[in-house]
Amino acid sequence: MSLLPTHEVYAELQLAYEHFNAQLFDGQLPDCLITLQRERRTYGYFSRKRFARRSGEMTDEIAMNPGYFAIRTLRKTLSVLAHEMVHLWQFHYGAPGRRGYHNKEWAARMEALGLMPSNTGAPGGKRLGEQMDHYIIPGGRFDVSCTELLTRDFSLSWYDRFPPERPQIDPPTGSNGRGFVDDVDDEDEGQGQTVDQGSDELGPLGELIELPPEVPPNRSNRVKYRCPKCATQVWGKPELAILCGGEHCAGSPFHPVAR
Repeated sequence: MSLLPTHEVYAELQLAYEHFNAQLFDGQLPDCLITLQRERRTYGYFSRKRFARRSGEMTDEIAMNPGYFAIRTLRKTLSVLAHEMVHLWQFHYGAPGRRGYHNKEWAARMEALGLMPSNTGAPGGKRLGEQMDHYIIPGGRFDVSCTELLTRDFSLSWYDRFPPERPQIDPPTGSNGRGFVDDVDDEDEGQGQTVDQGSDELGPLGELIELPPEVPPNRSNRVKYRCPKCATQVWGKPELAILCGGEHCAGSPFHPVAR
């Protein structure tokens, strides 16, 4: 008899948490509440003391975005869990940076565990900052530990059929180029991982996933202009000189609106 979907997906995430806690953190990390959240443009996040029991006990949250489970490798998805576990470790045993900032202590711990901090998710990216990702160091502690977990026939059995973006077959180019930001899930403590440019091939899941439509490029060669005073907008050819005739604009020039 198969497990109920809720039991199955959370049992798998809990198993992975316990495995990495034992092998990468010497069993030091306390229990937390793992959730599935479709936080916009994030792979996952950590939030300290986010949940409270009616008895008064509090626990931290690690959230995972299931929208990316099917368009990234299992190894990359599990590295997100480990990334957030470093935030949890730092909250309990280290000195977290200011809101959303990934400081030197966090970066050193990540690297020691075999996850190289990079704001682009690729070699050459910045090691510290608010908008941070990482990549897996081949042969590092996480790589070895993850390989051991996967040899147990481990999997994440459930995934979102409607991913937030189309997967990119090519590897990351070194810059995400799309303005993805690090997630902040609440007023004070949300810390997590930015979305990178590259993902993995769909493999056997491709037949079940419904991808978002590709957005055709704008070939109209038209530019949007806006009056900085009254916010009136017009479209026209590039390099037009347009003056606003609004009552209180006094001939203010329209400015091109960046797209």
